[in-house]
This record gives sequence, structure tokens and C-alpha cells, in this order.
Amino acid sequence: MASLKPLSPRPSPRNSPRASPRPSLRPSPRSTHSGSLPGTPRSSSGVTLSASASARGRASTFNKLLKNGQTAHRDPDAVKEDLKRLRGMILADGIPVEMDPTLRPRIWKILLQVGRVDGEEYLNLVRRGPCRLSEKIRNDTFRTFASNRVFTERVRESMLVRLLDAFVWRNDEHHELNIGYVQGMNALVAPFLFIMPSEIEAFYAFSAFIEHCCPQYVQKNLDGVHRGVDLLERCLEHLDPELYTHLHSKGLVAKIYAFPSVLTLCACTPPLNQVLQLWDFLLAYGVHLNILCVIAQMVVIRQDLLSSERPNTLLRKFPEFNAKEVCAIALTLVRDIPDELYEELVRHPWEKT
Repeated sequence: MASLKPLSPRPSPRNSPRASPRPSLRPSPRSTHSGSLPGTPRSSSGVTLSASASARGRASTFNKLLKNGQTAHRDPDAVKEDLKRLRGMILADGIPVEMDPTLRPRIWKILLQVGRVDGEEYLNLVRRGPCRLSEKIRNDTFRTFASNRVFTERVRESMLVRLLDAFVWRNDEHHELNIGYVQGMNALVAPFLFIMPSEIEAFYAFSAFIEHCCPQYVQKNLDGVHRGVDLLERCLEHLDPELYTHLHSKGLVAKIYAFPSVLTLCACTPPLNQVLQLWDFLLAYGVHLNILCVIAQMVVIRQDLLSSERPNTLLRKFPEFNAKEVCAIALTLVRDIPDELYEELVRHPWEKT
């Protein structure tokens, strides 16, 4: 049965919010100035990021679109058009999970191209027990969202350990991927276990996410993360030279203040419900946009950072954020990034250097 899913879950310039000739949601015309505080962006359909319909009506619209995408033997162009519409709906008003909690896991699986899940394969991996990196895994899992009672009541540490052990076993059989377990993966798997209806579905969604969207982030030396931090520095210098210069004058570089946010795709910054909304956006348009989302969080506290003699105290732990606000700012930042730099941004989570 055909499904409403992208040709590839891997982010690409084609799926990114850029200006024509790329099909996009990038605002147009291009802004001619850098370093300015952004306003509220609009999608190509003219829909603002604020809610424009009731949650019930939006849930119904999402369900109709998902049901339509399950029709067998659909024309590929129709599937692409539905995907474009799905992304636009996520951008415009978000996923109304308060009306239908099943929407987010279904949509994430579509965006990640998760069709088949093999319960027997997963159980066989689990039966192997602790993997070669199990001790390293357990050193991280006990503190995963430990202060979030809603999370810990739904996701036990044993689930995190079991899934990550299985992930390492599975990828040990695919040596060409060169993926094991690295710091931060506990935070990356947590949202999948939290929203998916089963541990098995979480395993396959997480595997697709890591293997296709950000494999360079989980290399032994965290190559993609270090590259992302470097790109954040370069983007900030171009977008807001004043803030960039001020931070550098205080000895603050991105590898000091932004590494956790890049490593975990902002999952390290509460609240969890806003992290999930941010990930809706990142899965729809590409995890590379997380770099701009981190900068967007800095834009929100920009004046405080500029007026502070010790901005490190503000950036040591990023304040709680609003996903809708952060995504809106990130989209306006996209307009001011040179094309060559943006291409690097798009490719850095998955392209080998």
C-alpha cells in the first residue's frame, strides 16, 4: 500500500524553507539587511504561524490528509503535493495533539519513511542482552529528562537501555554505517519513546532518524556536531555581527555555550512539549535548521546578552523556549544566509567531510 511519505527522509535543499527556484516556504523577497531582529514570517500560502483554525478542525484536516495518503497506487506527483501540504500545515498551525494524540507519531513515521516494523527482529536484538557499549549507555540513561515527571512515568530507564542496546547490536551488523552509541543519544531517543505507541515503533523511527537524517552527529568523534557548532558561529557572525562580537569579547564561542543544544537538537532545553513541537518542524524541513533555532533562542534574549557583562551566566543554561516563536525567528534568519553557507548547513548532519 502506498503511503504519504517523502522520497527520502534525509533533509535536502529541496525540502528546506528557501526561496525560488527551490519549492519552499521561505519568505520572499529576500531581506537585504543582516543582523536585524526578525518579524513574523509567512508561508508561501500566506498563512502565519499563529493558530488560524480550531484544534478540532485542524485535527480533522490532518486525519483526512493522512487517510488520503494511504490510498494504493497513488500518482507520485500527488504524493509529493500531499507532503508539501503536510509540511505547510505543520508550519502554519502545528500538530493538534491535544485533540488527537495519535497524529504526532503517525506524522513522524511518515516524515521518516517508517513503513515496516518487525517486532520479531527487535525482540531478537533485545534477547542478545547488553551490547558492547552498554556501560556507556547506562552512564547516561539514568539522567535522561530525570526531572520531568510526565516523561519518567511514561518512559522507564529500562526502555531507554533496552532500545539503545538493540540499536547498537543492529548497527554492529552494518559496519558501513559506523554508528554505535555516543554521548547525547539518550536525549535523542527519548522523544521517540515518549510519543510512539510502542517501543518497537520507537526503535524503528529512531533508527531511521539517526541513520538517514543525522548520521554524522553520532560518529565516534561527533563530527557532525562539531561541524554544526562551527556553522553556528559562522551563521551568527553573518546574521548578527554585534552579538557575535560581544560574545567573543567575553571569551564566549559556540563550542562553549551551544554544544549541548546542537548535540541534542535542543532536547536539553525544557519544556518537553515545546521540544516536541520544535521537532515537528525539524522533521518536516530538516534537522539542519536546529542551528538556526539555537540562534533564534539567542535572539529572544539578545538585549539581555548585549547588556550583560557576564553573558555566560545567561547561556550556561538556555531559558525555556516557545517553539512557535523560535521557528518563526529561524525562518526569517534563513533569508539572510548566503546560499553557499546555507548549502553547508543543509548537508552537515549527514554528509561526510
